[in-house]
Amino acid sequence: MNSLRVLGIESSCDDTAASVIQVFFDKGEYCEAKIKSSIVFDQGQIHNKFGGVVPELAARAHTEKLDLCIEKALIEADQRLEKIDLFSVTSGPGLIGGLISGVTFAKALCLGLNKPLIGVNHLAGHALTPRLSHSTKYPYLILVASGGHCQFLIADGPQNFTRLGGTIDDAPGEAFDKTAKILGLGYPGGPAIEKEAFDGDPNAFKLPLPMIKQKNCDMSFSGLKTAIKREVDLLLNKSGKFTETEIKNLCASFQYAMVQIFVDKTKKAVSIFKNRYPEISHTVAIAGGVAANKSIGLALKKISIDLDFNLIVPNAQLCTDNAAIIASAGSELFIKKLFSPETLIARPRWPLDENAAPMIGFGKKGRKA
Repeated sequence: MNSLRVLGIESSCDDTAASVIQVFFDKGEYCEAKIKSSIVFDQGQIHNKFGGVVPELAARAHTEKLDLCIEKALIEADQRLEKIDLFSVTSGPGLIGGLISGVTFAKALCLGLNKPLIGVNHLAGHALTPRLSHSTKYPYLILVASGGHCQFLIADGPQNFTRLGGTIDDAPGEAFDKTAKILGLGYPGGPAIEKEAFDGDPNAFKLPLPMIKQKNCDMSFSGLKTAIKREVDLLLNKSGKFTETEIKNLCASFQYAMVQIFVDKTKKAVSIFKNRYPEISHTVAIAGGVAANKSIGLALKKISIDLDFNLIVPNAQLCTDNAAIIASAGSELFIKKLFSPETLIARPRWPLDENAAPMIGFGKKGRKA
């Protein structure tokens, strides 16, 4: 059994993160990894008053915090920088300013230390989280649901993903954030809505379930936040304000609609996965920030029993943006000798499944993911 000491760097959005992990591999195969440290500097206080991430402010904060974040990760792991065997950095997709900060910093470290560097697709980090958290074997089905992305993927290897479907407009995390802003709950919206929804009535407001009748695995979330805005406007026109109970009920209804969409589309994705791999024990995982929502996790757990598949929900710290998943994904690529070029650059748009047809509404600049 061989091992690697890996330092991961993540700066694709509004979290500056660094992590040291030890990866064990044998005969060219990734076996397991141990997280020695995982440091995340949250920029929530910077962006909260704007109700969302301001790219310029995020990039500046990454530049200011990266060295301190890495130093703290090394201290917590009781590891010297020169003893790191491999560096792994998120090089896309994401906000270009933050990506450039991380990639530039990582390249400078590797040049000075003469160490290898692997550029990691941020989505691959999330999609490979079950490999880090549960040593899950390929193939498996993964739902990556976050503030910037939402896709069903079959993972057959560290660079081999098949997209079954995804959002055609907003990501679910974005819908959570914008809904929270409409309701005056602040940023980030996911935890705020989940907290308010706990005491609310999920049936108080009848919200749309976009694309739920379609047989594919594609999703749409923009209509949900529009429906919430319409309900808020109706309440304001009626009484000039909305009560705390109405806020809780709106949050509960919104979250319930989200759950129903994910349950319906997961059932369809599982059916495709089982037809493609009928002879294996089927594993389904969820990752990304939205995976930290307990109601979504519980609903998927219930259908896992009904549909006979093993559900993996990594702990919340691995679901949200962090550098441990980037370090782990980079180590898999390194072990398989899938090296990054010396000309590694930041890629704000970088689809995981390069062969998949573009999603509807992907824009003139090309597919983000």
